[in-house]
Amino acid sequence: MTHPDFIILFVDNPLKSADFYQSLFGVEPVERSATFALFIVPTGLRVGLWSRHTAQPAVTSGGGGAELCFKREDEADVERIYADWAGRGLRVLQTPVQMDFGYTFVVTDPDGHRLRVYSMAGQ
Repeated sequence: MTHPDFIILFVDNPLKSADFYQSLFGVEPVERSATFALFIVPTGLRVGLWSRHTAQPAVTSGGGGAELCFKREDEADVERIYADWAGRGLRVLQTPVQMDFGYTFVVTDPDGHRLRVYSMAGQ
């Protein structure tokens, strides 16, 4: 079976985006250049930030067509992160709300990629 272990987000400025994600992830990128940055987060997931201007084949769509999701243990932690990220000026698409799967909110990064933070219902 094949399982994904790497996600690439196409961004306008990889160096600027690397600074943004370093502040969210709390880890430094393992690779950083004008066209690409790479993070390996503690879960093992690799997150690449590739310049939409140099990617091949050419990138024809913008951010927002998928979500990078962050699971938290409880609603209080979701609220804490929401206050932090909203305080940083991230664009809020959804304020904290109870949904059928759990408690969640959604913001966007500077390139319009959706970031969802959630805690599962009943856990």
